Amino acid sequence: MSAPSAGPIRVPSPAALADAVGQRATGEWFTIAQERIDAFADATEDHQWIHVDPERAASGPFGATIAHGFLTLSLLPRLASSLVEVGGVAMAMNYGLDKVRFLVPVPAGSRVRATTEITGAEDVAQGVRLSSTVTVEIEGVDKPALVAQSLALYVPRA
Repeated sequence: MSAPSAGPIRVPSPAALADAVGQRATGEWFTIAQERIDAFADATEDHQWIHVDPERAASGPFGATIAHGFLTLSLLPRLASSLVEVGGVAMAMNYGLDKVRFLVPVPAGSRVRATTEITGAEDVAQGVRLSSTVTVEIEGVDKPALVAQSLALYVPRA
């Protein structure tokens, strides 16, 4: 496993993604504010007190409100999409997730960032399906908030 790069992983074309297997890149810190948690609660109609009631949550199991696990997951495009740059692409799209684990809750106001490691690149009829492991860490916390095995499809320009 190589060390995280200072910038994104850059490859000239989808065909070159196989050469990037094993490369890692780490993104910038991003704050998950209570306002974002509240907006996510409204969008998903999940208003559980551990997410939206700071007073009650202060005496709860986490000592503060926490982000919904699915909020943290939904931020993967913001946290990780800029970590792999592929030239010669007509279209890139989310292909899904093979596995997701929520390991540590993310308290409101925490800063998080993603590290992505390319784990595979498979030629498919439409282009190249990229597999990567995305780890979301919380600033100052040893254990990651979430680890996901992510898939993306890169369709080359004709």
